[in-house]
Amino acid sequence: MATVKVLNMAGAEVGEMNLSDSIFGIEVNEFAVHAVIKNYLANQRQGTQSAKTRAEVRGGGKKPFRQKGTGRHRQGSSTDPSQVGGGVAFAPKPRSYRYSVPKKVKRLAMFSVLTSKVQENEIIVLDSLSFDAPKTKEMIKVLENVKAARKALILTADKDENVIRSAANIPGVATSMVGQMNVYELVNHTSLVVTKDALNKIQEVYA
Repeated sequence: MATVKVLNMAGAEVGEMNLSDSIFGIEVNEFAVHAVIKNYLANQRQGTQSAKTRAEVRGGGKKPFRQKGTGRHRQGSSTDPSQVGGGVAFAPKPRSYRYSVPKKVKRLAMFSVLTSKVQENEIIVLDSLSFDAPKTKEMIKVLENVKAARKALILTADKDENVIRSAANIPGVATSMVGQMNVYELVNHTSLVVTKDALNKIQEVYA
């Protein structure tokens, strides 16, 4: 069973915490991680792109020029894709890019990323994280104290408005809750700064 150091907001070590091998100690499956990230990005697409086909472009009723004698290729319609102002061949149309991934694959990807964070020493556990009021300077100071990377994801057990607003204006730093965390955010941020309560909640939810 792996263990991680527990730090306070000043960056001092205040204890250790055991991690579940079934969540933080599995064999990393890169295929599952890739599949889930690809699915997440596809589901973010709006799918609103559109262009007109030759049937939708205005014009095309009259043959643009005579068949022979002009020295140009014969052309029957000004809406042909080869003409300036013509339609688009195989024009894109609004569509949904959404598709689903099996729950077991999502679960495997989540465990793989969490395991990777532990193996690469990119997980930072805090005994607590709270502010009396939103303070960006205080959040920056905490992240510096615990030696978090410039791209850091702060994970809390429940919604804390002061923590969210304190981190909102720091470039590269994002906040999330255990119930909302996803594989893409975990991979996209180098450091995972997680509170002790949030870590306990992860092990309870995914046990």
